[in-house]
Amino acid sequence: MDPIKTALCSFGMSGWVFHAPFININPGFNLYAVWERSKNLAEKKYPGVKTFTTLEDMLADEAVELVVVNTPNFTHYDYTKKALEARKNVIVEKPFTITSKEGNELIELAKKQNLKLSVYQNRRFDSDYKTIKNVLSENLLGDLVEVEMHFDRFKEELSSKVHKETPGPGSGSLYDLGAHLIDQALQLFGMPDQLFSDIRIARPISQVDDYFELLFYYKKLRVRIKSSYVVREPLPGYIFHGLKGSFIKPKTNVQEESLQAGNIPGGPDWGKEPDSEKGLLHTEINGKIIREYISSKQGNYGAYYDGIYQSIRNDKPLPVTAEDGVLVIKIIEAAYKSNESGKVIPL
Repeated sequence: MDPIKTALCSFGMSGWVFHAPFININPGFNLYAVWERSKNLAEKKYPGVKTFTTLEDMLADEAVELVVVNTPNFTHYDYTKKALEARKNVIVEKPFTITSKEGNELIELAKKQNLKLSVYQNRRFDSDYKTIKNVLSENLLGDLVEVEMHFDRFKEELSSKVHKETPGPGSGSLYDLGAHLIDQALQLFGMPDQLFSDIRIARPISQVDDYFELLFYYKKLRVRIKSSYVVREPLPGYIFHGLKGSFIKPKTNVQEESLQAGNIPGGPDWGKEPDSEKGLLHTEINGKIIREYISSKQGNYGAYYDGIYQSIRNDKPLPVTAEDGVLVIKIIEAAYKSNESGKVIPL
């Protein structure tokens, strides 16, 4: 196996929690370098990792083959463009870019350079989402009529990440948590015909949107995605109603919680939800009414990096494409337009 020498553009929470652990344990990758201006935290945690104090120096290192752009949203376009121009394959944290125009420009540049460009949508590899996909693939609910998907939190305080709380391009919960929910909805149901949105600030201390509700219109289906930072009592993360039955599932976060606790990913129980997080299936199968809690599928963010390796080394399809990332941004752009106009927006 020829490991891919990989460089991270930061070593904050994203690098520490979501990327470095999976790169480090995967034999297909070499956690080669990190861009850190002063702290050198990566070297302390992963001895042997090279530290660069400027992006330009890191990109100039010919050994670097893959760059992970895991910096604030407003930097994604600029840093990704520089990495592609330096002939590096690139993974970009969600949201891909601030505008769909920027995203399309990067896609064309990657094609011109014959490089791989992917968006890190790790929530596709969560246990709850994989369970939902399985329920739908087995057609356990019949034709869907109504879907509601939540990603809620209760946070009285502002985030310690100043860039997330400062008004500007790409800030606010729709670009942050919304990018996950929108991606999942698009993967399950495709682009809606129309959408309507309500985006606002709910907490008096907040300067950026911390509440949103988007309604997607399909021919025979309505999909709501919602998020709020003032939900103390957790609501179900997934509520699916079809002509045959319903499925209601809590939103879980077992992988992130384990990673933040400092656990190393891997092992037979990695990404498994506790039985308390099972989803409730109430439906009709072969004329028999069934109401039972069903076991969740196992999640694993490491599967994303497995897919990246196969794409770079064996030219297999990317686990998440840049085109997928652009579609998410198009939804966000339409959502802000709907919120400003108070109208349903055709897509």
